[in-house]
Amino acid sequence: MDLVYTHKERAFRTEVRTWMEANVPKQPLLSMDTREGFEQHRQWERTLNSGRWSMITWPKEMGGRDANLIEWLIFEEEYYRANAPTRVNQNGVFLLGPTLMEYGTPEQKARFLTRMAQGDDIWAQGWSEPGAGSDMAAIRTKAIRDGDHYVINGQKTWSTRAAFADWCFGMFRTDPNSEKHKGLSFILLPLDTPGVTVRPIPQLDGKTGFAEIFFDDVRVPAENLLGKEGAGWSVAMSTAGFERGLMLRSPARFQETARRLVTLYKQHKDRVSPGTRDKVLKAWMDAEAYCLNTYMTASRLIAGGTIGAEASLNKIFWSELDLAMHETAMGILGAEAELVKETGGSRDWLGGFLFSLAGPIYAGTNEIQRNIIAERQLGLPR
Repeated sequence: MDLVYTHKERAFRTEVRTWMEANVPKQPLLSMDTREGFEQHRQWERTLNSGRWSMITWPKEMGGRDANLIEWLIFEEEYYRANAPTRVNQNGVFLLGPTLMEYGTPEQKARFLTRMAQGDDIWAQGWSEPGAGSDMAAIRTKAIRDGDHYVINGQKTWSTRAAFADWCFGMFRTDPNSEKHKGLSFILLPLDTPGVTVRPIPQLDGKTGFAEIFFDDVRVPAENLLGKEGAGWSVAMSTAGFERGLMLRSPARFQETARRLVTLYKQHKDRVSPGTRDKVLKAWMDAEAYCLNTYMTASRLIAGGTIGAEASLNKIFWSELDLAMHETAMGILGAEAELVKETGGSRDWLGGFLFSLAGPIYAGTNEIQRNIIAERQLGLPR
C-alpha cells in the first residue's frame, strides 16, 4: 500500500471539494425519519446524481465515474469534511447497488440502478423477522412460485427506511420445506404492491427510522428475483459483506467524529476527569487505525483480492468505536448532554449517541460476528 496520493488522486480530491463547497446545503436538512425530511434528502440524492456523485464506483453508463476504491475513500473524506447530508438511499447505493452489479441481469441493472442513483427509488431492507433477528437462516416469510409470480406471506421487522421508502429488498423462503441457509431467495419488491402493509416503528426520539412490513398474498413478478432461486443466501452474504465491510461505514465518518471529540475535549478539559484525555486520544488513534486498515483492504481489492469473514472484524471495530466516542462525548458534556437544543449545542452528540447504541446490533449483532470470526477465521468448533 502506497500512502502517497498520486497527482490524479489529488486532482480528484480538489474536484470533489470544489463541488461540495458549491452544492452542500447551507442549512441542515430536516430529519430523514420524517416525511418532509425524507423528501429533502431524496432531493439531495438527485443533486448528487446531477454531478455524477451518487455512487462514483459505478460504471459511467449507470451514472457513476468508474472510480476505484481509493477514489471512493477520498470522496467520502471530502463528503464528511463538507458536513454533507446523511444518505437516505444508502441501503440502495451502498448495499443493493454493488449486489446488483454482481448478481443482476442486464435488464435488472438497467431497470434499477439509474433510478436508484437519481433518488427516484429509495430502498429499504427486508432482513429481520420477529423470530429471526441477526440469524437470517431462521427466516420463515414465504415466497411461493405461482406461474410468473411469487406469492409472499409473512412479516419483516426493523426494516431500515421502510416507513417512507419506495422499494424493499429482502430474503424469503421459496422452498417451504427447507431449513436454515437452503431454500432462501433474494427478491426485490415495491412497497406499494397490493397486500403490503407498512407499519412505522417509533425510535427513542419518536421518529420513524424503521418499520415492520406485513405481506398478505403479495404477488411479485418472478423477474424481481435477484440471482437464482434458492441461492439467496449467497446473494445476501454479498450484500452483508458490503454492509459490514467497506461501503456502508467509511472511515471518514469516524475520523470526523473523532475530530469533533477532540474539539469538544479542548473546550471542556478544565472540568473533565483525568482519564478522559486518554479516552479521547484512543478514539482518535482508533479512527486513524480503521482508516489505514480500510485503505489497505481497498488496495488489496483493487489488486484482485477479496473480502470475506474479515468484514465481521470491521463491523465489530467500527460499531464499538462509534459507541465509545459518543459515550466519551456524553461524559464530557455531563448533564448538559441531555439537553436537546434547537440548534447546535449538544443536539448532535445526543442524537449520535442514541444511534450509536444500535451499532452493535444492526448489520448482524456483534455476538453473531464474533461467532463468525471464531468459526471461519480462527477455525474454532461450533
